[in-house]
Amino acid sequence: MTYAVSHALQQGVYLALTGDAVLTGLVGGNVFDAPPSGAIPDLYVMLGDEQARDRSSGSAGAALHDLDVRVVSSSAGFAGAKQVAAAVCDAVIGADIVLARGHLVSLSFRAARAVREGSPEQRQIRLKFRAFVEDS
Repeated sequence: MTYAVSHALQQGVYLALTGDAVLTGLVGGNVFDAPPSGAIPDLYVMLGDEQARDRSSGSAGAALHDLDVRVVSSSAGFAGAKQVAAAVCDAVIGADIVLARGHLVSLSFRAARAVREGSPEQRQIRLKFRAFVEDS
């Protein structure tokens, strides 16, 4: 197994999100790798949890990474968050994401969950993606 491509995958997804004109038109520069500190934006995107599983062959290291991307909104409804979630999907699914190490074989949408939580109450959409990477 290899987890060696994980950082490069995270960087590639982050760059795809921050480089997407539609998404940045909706959230500005509010795409984060960690929860924002200080003044919390009303609407933002944050990279979330990751789980990796070995998919190596006898000749190459490879892994499946299940990635979360969260859309967080302080609005009363989900409409704005859902618009941003669609832009997140458009920004990464089928995108030519170049990695600093290894290469991305595929990235697909797996699931989403829209929830109300937090204090004060927030709306969150947790998008789950699956990436298959090889360490070449």
